[in-house]
Amino acid sequence: MSEDPYKVLGVDRNASEADIRKAFRKLAKTYHPDLNPDNPEAAERFKQISAAEEFLTNPELRAAYDRGEIDATGAPRAERSFYRDYAEGPAGTKYYETADFGGAADFDDILSRMFGAGARRGMGEGFAMRGADARYALTVDFLEAVNGGTRRVTLPDGKSLDVAIPPGVRDGQVLRLKGQGHPGTGNAPPGDAYVEISVRPHPLFERQGDDIYVDLPISLPEAVLGGRARAPTISGPVNVTIPKGASSGQVLRLRGRGVPAGRSDGRGDQYVRLKVVLPDRIDPELETFMKGWVERHGYDPRRDME
Repeated sequence: MSEDPYKVLGVDRNASEADIRKAFRKLAKTYHPDLNPDNPEAAERFKQISAAEEFLTNPELRAAYDRGEIDATGAPRAERSFYRDYAEGPAGTKYYETADFGGAADFDDILSRMFGAGARRGMGEGFAMRGADARYALTVDFLEAVNGGTRRVTLPDGKSLDVAIPPGVRDGQVLRLKGQGHPGTGNAPPGDAYVEISVRPHPLFERQGDDIYVDLPISLPEAVLGGRARAPTISGPVNVTIPKGASSGQVLRLRGRGVPAGRSDGRGDQYVRLKVVLPDRIDPELETFMKGWVERHGYDPRRDME
């Protein structure tokens, strides 16, 4: 990444880490490769915003960049402030005067501020710094989120990674993959990978906390006479009992048929909302029957609204 990471993400230099992550998430939903198949421009743009987010959420790199000590690629700049401060004076004597330069201890402190504690191990032992964390966005189907699964994803750098989707993962939840970030320098460990989950909506199911809601259409005879009907659940269809005289909006509870969760019973519940659906065409026989029935048993379902 050679561009200014602040400009890549469109954030101010005083932006908080939360603002940086928010900007990344917004851009990732536009340029993520999963949403732009066979679009090399979007893939390249996603690499840029990913690199910028990783750079600015690394406190050491961001601080060094803000001080002008490194460029956007993480490479040291040609001129450093401590060189200009101490390169003056007769025959360069300030290089060796501990009263002005501060000695080796100060030099270690400069390295520590720039690159972390690993830099204090000494020049003879080699430079070492933990790898930067990586952040990615992953969109999963509704049922995959509630039931769990495994997804193999291809990261912007071409690396393939198996991501375990835990049962019950929520939209916006971030999964941490330890040691799956960028490699460290020297003998330092790699960073971690953070994967933010986006859940696609389902045409039938609605999630509220750990509970699932679904609308179940029933016929007029089923509403009047009751009976048995197949209702979809997140783990497969089941038979439910429709009570006699059921009305639209009436709710049936299926205990333990909701989202797996850290609760005493292990799962949430599913609620089946009944919806009475009339035939597409009202035939003369039904119309004649209903007219006669109303004349003998008329009732007002809106009487309590006045």
